[in-house]
Amino acid sequence: MRIATFNINGIKARLPRLLEWLDETRPDIACLQEIKTSDDTFPVRDIEDVGYGAIWHGQKGFNGVAILARGETPVEVRRGLEGEPEDEHSRYLEADVKGLRVASIYLPNGNPQPGPKFDYKLRWMKRLRDRAAQIWAEEVPAILAGDYNVIPRDRDVYSVKAMAEDALMQPESRAAYRRLLGDGWTDAIASRHPAGRVWTYWDYQMNAWPRDAGFRIDHLLLSPAAADRLIDAQVDKDFRGREKASDHAPTWVELS
Repeated sequence: MRIATFNINGIKARLPRLLEWLDETRPDIACLQEIKTSDDTFPVRDIEDVGYGAIWHGQKGFNGVAILARGETPVEVRRGLEGEPEDEHSRYLEADVKGLRVASIYLPNGNPQPGPKFDYKLRWMKRLRDRAAQIWAEEVPAILAGDYNVIPRDRDVYSVKAMAEDALMQPESRAAYRRLLGDGWTDAIASRHPAGRVWTYWDYQMNAWPRDAGFRIDHLLLSPAAADRLIDAQVDKDFRGREKASDHAPTWVELS
């Protein structure tokens, strides 16, 4: 079973690339981020036409997450995180699908830092950890998949110096991510590629893609019951090089 995460960077603008990827790779479950569309304009018919059911949590113009499943529709468990009732950003969606608990996550970027946006990022990570603990207590095979906007280790970035002041690499961001791992979640890509140098994102600017100047911010965290079934974890890097591609590449795990 293949479970993927893909920051699509605008589902309407990238719809041909999304449908192409679904058709060519046929993931069983796909978590999308930055769909950047309202609930009313989500292209559900196009997705159903290639054999996928979908649930989504949209927001016009930015943010937005979705969960797709081949041959069935995920059963929604939760949308949004508790802790800040005034937070209306569409960044979290959780569902039961194909015997797994799956969350699609679009964590705040946090730039510029320091400042309110960085403070919001850290609060959001604490809220995510609280929800992850609740999922853990259910003892279900679970995957927390998405764009975490955190570069966990120096080996996960093309240049430490270039990103040193970015919110994605601040000690507080990394510490919050490590706390999730310390709670017992497994970073699937890191477990399969301990030496690092595996990128999931390449900026549109500064010739980043041709230079392979990328970094890893798209993660799939596995509960113990899911980690025990882990066969492989990889990045569909070639899709980043296609015409009008997202700046992220699909990232996936395969479970027995």
